[in-house]
Amino acid sequence: MKTTALTEKHIELKAKMAEFAGYNMPISYQGMKEEHHAVRNSVGVFDVSHMGEFIISGDSAFDLVQYVTSNNVSKLKIGDAQYSCLPNTEGGIVDDLIVYRLEEDKFLLVVNASNIEKDWNWITANNISFNAKMENISDDIALLAVQGPNADEAMQILTDIDLQNIPFYTFKIGTFAGADDVIISATGYTGSGGFELYIPKNKASEIWDAIMKAGEKYNIQACGLAARDTLRMEMGYCLYGNDIDDTTSPIEAGLGWITKVKKGDFNSQEIFAQQKSEGIQKKLVGFTLEKRVPRQGYEIEDTEGNHIGTVTSGTLSPSLEYPIGMGYVKKEFAKEGTEIIIIMRNKKFSAKVTKFPFYKKA
Repeated sequence: MKTTALTEKHIELKAKMAEFAGYNMPISYQGMKEEHHAVRNSVGVFDVSHMGEFIISGDSAFDLVQYVTSNNVSKLKIGDAQYSCLPNTEGGIVDDLIVYRLEEDKFLLVVNASNIEKDWNWITANNISFNAKMENISDDIALLAVQGPNADEAMQILTDIDLQNIPFYTFKIGTFAGADDVIISATGYTGSGGFELYIPKNKASEIWDAIMKAGEKYNIQACGLAARDTLRMEMGYCLYGNDIDDTTSPIEAGLGWITKVKKGDFNSQEIFAQQKSEGIQKKLVGFTLEKRVPRQGYEIEDTEGNHIGTVTSGTLSPSLEYPIGMGYVKKEFAKEGTEIIIIMRNKKFSAKVTKFPFYKKA
């Protein structure tokens, strides 16, 4: 298994470690619930250095990124970030990602850990027509996500950049905890505010220590991937490999807002335009239950026993204290309030289609 620059820190903290996307990653430290509530109520820090980072630069960098992604890159000013996806040519999703405009002709693409090689090969194949400069810097970068309502206040002592003045989906570059040229962005995956730090790998350990010290009076918690999963699920955010994959369309996944069919030519543009105009056959929905936690792959039926879909994600929500799930159903069952049936170990459990996000700030 691969390791991050902070693996020894996680082991020192007695984290429960497990393989994820080929990396030895912390799943939890004190416990998933405690870490989840720390992020919702104060501040937590995640090591997400397993994520992939590509730099696309040169005269044709914009043209390449505009062609391989679904969103409209022309809307990005320098200092902006954008959620997007890499469509394949059959109307599915190679990966979802975040695009940062570092300079006029220089972009940072942040991709999922499990898809680094796949995404690199896909963009490289598409680059034959553009000949942009591509660099895979995934092994040189450590990535920390400091999340929660107190994240900005707790960490302000470590930088001259005004952390409360980084609007959602923008970034600034500066010094943080003694490291220069750190990208500080606000693209959180938890729904509780905070920011991400792209730092040199060799500075990761000292920056981790500085973050933990600065956050002491806010009871900062080191958080693992288990809490990251429950936090994103409460917000209805998609996880690649669960809720979206090569066979799902961004339109079906409720990601029509990042699929700009009028921006010009890009992969699967015609398929997505047709889906937007003519409609889709299935849709990703949220649902809630009174008991029993749904799991990926469980069958969904209508109240008459007909198969109508499949569960993609599920958990017991720590914030709401009842089970929530996500899954694809036939479009006629996607309306909020519709009763659906989840089949769990040959037993039927009633659920209600629920609008995203499940969790809303008080």
